[in-house]
Amino acid sequence: MLVVEDIDTYYGKRHVLQGVSLKIMKNEIVALLGRNGAGKSTLVKSIIGRQPASNGDIYFCGNNITNLASHRIARLGIGVLNQGRSIFPTLTTLENIMIGYKNRHNQQWDLDSILGIFPALEGRLSHWGWQLSGGEQQMVAIARALMTNPKMLVLDEPSDGLAPLILNKIGKTISLMCQLGVSVILVEQNVPFALQLVDRVYVMNKGRISFDGHANMLKENTTLLHRYLGI
Repeated sequence: MLVVEDIDTYYGKRHVLQGVSLKIMKNEIVALLGRNGAGKSTLVKSIIGRQPASNGDIYFCGNNITNLASHRIARLGIGVLNQGRSIFPTLTTLENIMIGYKNRHNQQWDLDSILGIFPALEGRLSHWGWQLSGGEQQMVAIARALMTNPKMLVLDEPSDGLAPLILNKIGKTISLMCQLGVSVILVEQNVPFALQLVDRVYVMNKGRISFDGHANMLKENTTLLHRYLGI
């Protein structure tokens, strides 16, 4: 579904991504892990068109999307949940969700399907964004991203600031999204949370991929966890 081939990305003269390659298959959850400053955010920005790659190629569903404008990439089916939730506090829950709605003939996600996976939001649709708890805000942010009808969703730190009970619900939702046909790139600092959800893991270090393998390889090897993630 997504193929990144040997890309380099710069900020000015600073060489941030250096020969990065990865693949995401259909109906797969893949984690992108690494310490702060490893290059995760830059890689995401290059994939979604916000920080163009200088070299290499990026393909999505057979289309070369290298350096396409971000709105064109979104139309092809890549959705993004930015870190920090970013809902509108002076809009209602319903209005926040419906911002992402695209009235397409093949629309998979509508309000009914959203409330099917987030039943807690049904009684909160008329509440203002600022009245929602952190967990509810995260649900709304994910719901809004799903309403764009994505084939693949990039989740940037979805666990940020959430209580364990809410985090467990978000994890179940991510797994359900995958079962319903949405591939997921999970960018996370919460390594245990990520490893329990994903099929495969990419670990970044200093702008390069330092590990590419099955999640169990990291779960069962504390030496690798310490080497790549300092855990």
